[in-house]
Amino acid sequence: MSGDYETYSLGDVKLKSAGTIPDAHIAYKTFGDPNNPAIIYPTWYSGAIADNEWLIGTDKTLNPEKYYIVIPALFGNGQSSSPSNKPDLKPFPDVLFYDNVKAQHELLTKKLGITHARAVLGWSMGAGQTYQWATQYPDFMDLAVPFCGSAKTSLHNQVFLEGVKTAVLGGKGASSGGICKGEAIQGEYRTWTDEERTVGLKALGRVYAGWGFSQAFYREKLFESALGFKSLEDFMINFWEKWALDKDPENMVVMLHTWQAGDCSDQEPYNGDFNAAMKGIRAKALVLPSQTDLYFRPGQSTEDVRWLDEKLRVLFEHDQTAQELPTRTK
Repeated sequence: MSGDYETYSLGDVKLKSAGTIPDAHIAYKTFGDPNNPAIIYPTWYSGAIADNEWLIGTDKTLNPEKYYIVIPALFGNGQSSSPSNKPDLKPFPDVLFYDNVKAQHELLTKKLGITHARAVLGWSMGAGQTYQWATQYPDFMDLAVPFCGSAKTSLHNQVFLEGVKTAVLGGKGASSGGICKGEAIQGEYRTWTDEERTVGLKALGRVYAGWGFSQAFYREKLFESALGFKSLEDFMINFWEKWALDKDPENMVVMLHTWQAGDCSDQEPYNGDFNAAMKGIRAKALVLPSQTDLYFRPGQSTEDVRWLDEKLRVLFEHDQTAQELPTRTK
């Protein structure tokens, strides 16, 4: 199922940040019969469309014989408009979840003819887009299933991402402009040389390694027993550095900003009132955090759903059970 995808031209996209992506496009892939109920399944940080496809199949919940599944790609992922495919747009403007979901809504309604979806779901930044959909277009879907993600990027998550951003920017001797900002630009912007790209991406991979798997994963040396690496250093080089070197540093910084600035209440009519944004969700919601996720802790998800009359289920790493936690009613 991997490989091919389509693109839809959006024209000049004016962003919430007041920037513009000229002649923008969104990449997407569909599965199943368009007459079936629609499922919106956005991509995640660094992920290509193909990276979402492992959850789609006739033997899975996302069954293309039952649903019409649409995977739209984030701006900055290298398939939708990104620094890597728009080399004349330097620096690339700040993009928010709001901008991504607005573009996805246009794709669905104007290109694919979808005016209502059975569900929106996603993992990590895909979960952030799920919350954004549920607050930006609250009547568009019946169900919202964000897993391992948050409605508003926590302060601790912002700090973690600041370290990742600083690591990759350090490859070319640049620095962060601050929390929820991109590169600190002094004078004329310049991109990475090949050597700087390699240094920055290797640094990104090694910083990310401390967050991508839990303490228990490393303590039990699952990188050896489960993944087959010979040592921790082998894992660093041939898993994390290899993953990072396959990316574009400017793309990664664009998506880092989108993630770091994630806040579905930062839009009308909520205007920063997070409780109002959560109360504005009309879809039934199933929120699925992981007990061992270092990015999005279950406590954050409890806060996200405290105003929802819905269920929160905590997924465990070593088995298929889930712990159901109580939530407050609206």
